[in-house]
Amino acid sequence: MTEERAVLVTGATGGIGTATVRLLRRRGFTVYAGARGRAEFEPGVRVLPLDVTDPDSVAAAAKRVAGEVDGLWAVVNSAGVIVQGPLELVPADEWRRQVEVNTLGPATVIREFLPLIRAGHGRIVNVSAATGRVAMPLLGALSASKAGLEALSNALRLELAAWRIPVVVIEPGTTETEIFARARAAADAALQQADRERVGLYQGHLAAYEKAMGRFKPGPVDKVADVIVRAVEARRPRRRYAVAEARTLGAILPKLPPALRDSLLATSLGLNHLNP
Repeated sequence: MTEERAVLVTGATGGIGTATVRLLRRRGFTVYAGARGRAEFEPGVRVLPLDVTDPDSVAAAAKRVAGEVDGLWAVVNSAGVIVQGPLELVPADEWRRQVEVNTLGPATVIREFLPLIRAGHGRIVNVSAATGRVAMPLLGALSASKAGLEALSNALRLELAAWRIPVVVIEPGTTETEIFARARAAADAALQQADRERVGLYQGHLAAYEKAMGRFKPGPVDKVADVIVRAVEARRPRRRYAVAEARTLGAILPKLPPALRDSLLATSLGLNHLNP
């Protein structure tokens, strides 16, 4: 059994997950890179077949890791997807996919890996989003899934306090990863299958949303990885770390009166002047 600091990172084959794996390895950690498909990393990274939506896959991954290390320093739940579009136009299977990856996936991973976390006096780091605290129009599925992850994290923090296992939430801002392009492609495909009359009702919403998103300049993924690694390494990690505009969305907007918050969001997204 190795005595090195071992960390599991889910969603390791894209964006934040990939950057986090590489930085943790450079910092001297033994890194298990949870991946659904084929993945290649620098020497020393242990690629671990892992589909967070498949309980059998997660259980098999936990069994393998338990056979190689005595405990885990941290589990980083980075796997995630974005489903976008008005609720009326988002297919049911896309809603299920959103929740299965972003909410149920971390719950399954934590449940299976908790014995290793407890043995290693480790911690749990969940990658959430500001939309978990401030629901965004046309991102209802994402907001619901991340709100679920927020609630899960808050409950778990109290459940695991007896073992002094920290539960940390990371809130990235808009980040330069392929997840947004994939979300847009999936949304476009769903719109092609939706009722044309219903799609027509939302043309103004969709155009305003696209224009508003174009004003956001995505931040570098390495900045988010830096924050995650800081949470992994800290002797006493904070409960929450926010990156870029997530500091504003997640920290300030929830404190505003609901009517004012809704008005600001509608104005910033260009939805305030739409007429049916």
